[in-house]
Amino acid sequence: MEQDIRTRLGDGSLVAMTPSQIRADLEEGTEAGAKRSKLPPLGEDELAHLHDIFCSNARFSAVDIGDEVVLSFDGSGNADIGSRVEEMTVYQNHHGADMTELWNIDYSYKAIKTILSYESNLMKSCQMNLVAPCQYGAMPDLGRYSQPDGPVPNWSELMPLGKIAEARAAQEEAAEHATRDMLFVADAMAEAGADGMDFDTAGAAGDGDFLATLNAVAEIRRRYPDMSIEVGMASEFVLGMHGELDYQGHRLAGMWPHDQARVAAAAGATIFGPAVNVNTRKSVAWNVARAITIVKKCCEESTIPVHMNVGMGVGGVPMTPFPPADAVSRVAVACREIGRLDGL
Repeated sequence: MEQDIRTRLGDGSLVAMTPSQIRADLEEGTEAGAKRSKLPPLGEDELAHLHDIFCSNARFSAVDIGDEVVLSFDGSGNADIGSRVEEMTVYQNHHGADMTELWNIDYSYKAIKTILSYESNLMKSCQMNLVAPCQYGAMPDLGRYSQPDGPVPNWSELMPLGKIAEARAAQEEAAEHATRDMLFVADAMAEAGADGMDFDTAGAAGDGDFLATLNAVAEIRRRYPDMSIEVGMASEFVLGMHGELDYQGHRLAGMWPHDQARVAAAAGATIFGPAVNVNTRKSVAWNVARAITIVKKCCEESTIPVHMNVGMGVGGVPMTPFPPADAVSRVAVACREIGRLDGL
């Protein structure tokens, strides 16, 4: 009789599964990822390794000494402990962050533009108090530029009316606004001494959102050749809200992580963060097998470091405000040892 293994579902629930059930989930997860992305499933040796990781009843899992990776954070320091600068010191000294990120609770470059003098002054304080590199981060957030709050017509309202050309034109105009705002913030942060910029949740509003980000990255690279630039994606697949946008001849709609990484590197990014959404009804083992299947080719082909998004609800990590350490640690080990990621 098989011994039950305590493991997690994608919503963080603690469940008991047998080793055979975990193995079945791993196989189903990689097949689901392969079918969706049209990439090869994980091999027998890789599935066996994942099975060993998820069949351990240990409270915490970790890689061997010497196989550690860089830990970067989108959104460290949110004033839960004193000021944001003080909390980033906690991330550096206590949480072991290799990189920190200054951010604002209104995590959008459009919003940051209105409080930029305050944020850039905080960045200056961070540079004076931290040893670890500190970047500034926010979302491109293309939807903020649509009416009623933004300057351009709302393409989500135009498309159901059959006004496709007008919807596409609105997205193109919004992308130009977003790029300008991202550059405006980047200029101020560079002046304040920021070590890098992070464009987090890129592509959340589709291919127009991703194009705005790539154009901003290319111009920042031209202006500041030595600045680090991280591009973290919103999901594994770029939605074609416009459908006809391209970057250097590569159509953005429908891109999977290996294609996303290629255009991000071409634009001038130095770190790429793929994101694979979690199915909360499936086990963490299922979700990790699926995620690694989708991202593995990206890790093999990318010319820049790949830091997979393994936060709440992405990369196999359960969708819960406080993801349990037993699940998160197994995700991290699997991503490093099977996916061969450069960072998390």
